[in-house]
Amino acid sequence: MAPSSALRASGSSLDLRGDPVELTAALVDIPSESRHEQRIADEIEAALREQTDGFEIIRNGDAVLARTNRGLPSRVLLAGHIDTVPAADNVPSRRVGDELHGCGTSDMKSGDAVFLHLAATVADPAHDLTLVMYDCEEIEASANGLGRIERELPEWLQADVAILGEPSGGFIEAGCQGTLRVVVSATGTRAHSARSWLGDNAIHKLGAVLDRLAAYQARSIDIDGCVYREGLSAVRIDGGIAGNVIPDAASVTVNFRFAPDRTVDQALAHVHEVLDGLDVTVEQTDAAAGALPGLTRPAAAALVEAAGGQARAKYGWTDVARFAALGIPAVNYGPGDPNLAHRADERVDVGQITATTEVLRRYLTA
Repeated sequence: MAPSSALRASGSSLDLRGDPVELTAALVDIPSESRHEQRIADEIEAALREQTDGFEIIRNGDAVLARTNRGLPSRVLLAGHIDTVPAADNVPSRRVGDELHGCGTSDMKSGDAVFLHLAATVADPAHDLTLVMYDCEEIEASANGLGRIERELPEWLQADVAILGEPSGGFIEAGCQGTLRVVVSATGTRAHSARSWLGDNAIHKLGAVLDRLAAYQARSIDIDGCVYREGLSAVRIDGGIAGNVIPDAASVTVNFRFAPDRTVDQALAHVHEVLDGLDVTVEQTDAAAGALPGLTRPAAAALVEAAGGQARAKYGWTDVARFAALGIPAVNYGPGDPNLAHRADERVDVGQITATTEVLRRYLTA
């Protein structure tokens, strides 16, 4: 989708070279719920064209991509999604002491602001730089703008290391867990509950499944100095027909968050092992592979050093997995507390915005 000619003529209201805290506020003040990112993409594109030098800049839908081609020995990719969840009466932004409040302040307009500011102000980089500001991250994976770019413009995602600006509290959160969901089903025989001995209660059969899950000992594994702890949990139970009927079918949905040294197939095999011998069936309904941290790779190791060695495992799944699948080490690194994302009182400590900017400036110029 091309930017409007009116915006091109009038320019952008975003000041990429100013204070990244103020830039965060300006980005938050542009409503950008998923599927409604055209305005913010227009503003970002116009600002990059007006306020940066040496970048090739293109538009893909409501994603904006920019890159330098200076022939430097390595390339760093900075990726940030520009959409937010629906606002909760928390736009425009407001400053309260050392905190900036508003929808997207933590997830992840502050990370976007850091990346855009650095693109406009790093004059003598040690790495070629690719900037990917993409749409529709907060909704279903099939709509994700980064996935669309991977399909349509794969050459734009090639890099020696990728940094995703997800909120990480100032720590480098490396790689990510994989996730697997299965439905564990039991069958029985329907009967009147007054004559329960004539039936076979499917819900009761799930008791053994819940016992296995309650007794499960989660594995922890150290990969590149990051400890990933796994979790196998029941997240939903379905069953029952009426208050006087012995049910003949019941199921429990199980979510396995697994360390990135396992493949999806290995994770599924592990779930089968845990439930082996029970009178149930196991059906996979959803899965996404994790991402190895890759911190031993030179470009990633230099980033950890620039951040003072503050690296830890990422719990949860993020788009770093897309880069890992391409063989590119990727980390989550951005200002903000991930526990505040999507909340009505979402906010970010402005000191983290400044600190993250300076760490990445050192890294990009070292």
